[in-house]
Amino acid sequence: MPARHEEIADELRRAIGREEYAVGALLPAETDLATRYGVSRGTVRQAVAALTAEGLIGSRQGARRVVLASRRSQSFAELRSFAQWARAMGRAATGRVVAQEYRPAGAEDAVRLQVDAGSPVLHVLRVRGLDGEPVLLERTVYAGWIAPAVEPIEPDCPSVTQRLLDDTGLVFAYGEHVIDAVAAGARDAELLGVRRTSPLLRVRRVTTTHEGRPVEWSDDRYRSDAVSFSVHNSIGNNALARKTAG
Repeated sequence: MPARHEEIADELRRAIGREEYAVGALLPAETDLATRYGVSRGTVRQAVAALTAEGLIGSRQGARRVVLASRRSQSFAELRSFAQWARAMGRAATGRVVAQEYRPAGAEDAVRLQVDAGSPVLHVLRVRGLDGEPVLLERTVYAGWIAPAVEPIEPDCPSVTQRLLDDTGLVFAYGEHVIDAVAAGARDAELLGVRRTSPLLRVRRVTTTHEGRPVEWSDDRYRSDAVSFSVHNSIGNNALARKTAG
């Protein structure tokens, strides 16, 4: 049975997801929340701390908390897999492999994965969902050294990242993300259940180990009506870099 502060945190997550507290709005004061739920302020603080750690609300000493993101915002303030992000929202991540095959590394594969052109790399196309609703297409290319561990993973595995950690000890340590917008082609539209030319949010990413060895690069395309992106920054730290398209 979950602890009381976990139950309160879950209720607040759902309220934020329903936009009862919109982005930029203040949460009720700790004393008001304690009265509402019939608990101590310490229990409320534990619940609020969980939401702060997830990036849903901002924390400021002695002040009411501000809602920073809705539950369907993907934050890039930390490196998280799709399944980890879904779990933090209280949602179930689903996945389905549509196609998987080895191909000779092309010029882009060679540069991004630091492999020789023509060497075998594993291409995987997955549809990812939240509670079964398709929201993301992942076109991922795995370096040859990790591909044999990826190849036998079952097609509906919800978290390849977690499976690779469990099976091989591999930790995805660093990621670089480039975000832009593209129109859905016929294949994307069919797999995501949207109209052709619908806007999709594209994230191109390269993920490496602690030592900087490239593991994968991916072209991820999100339904823009289902997921948004958030970057939390401050005067002292800005995780977002602006670049011209190209």
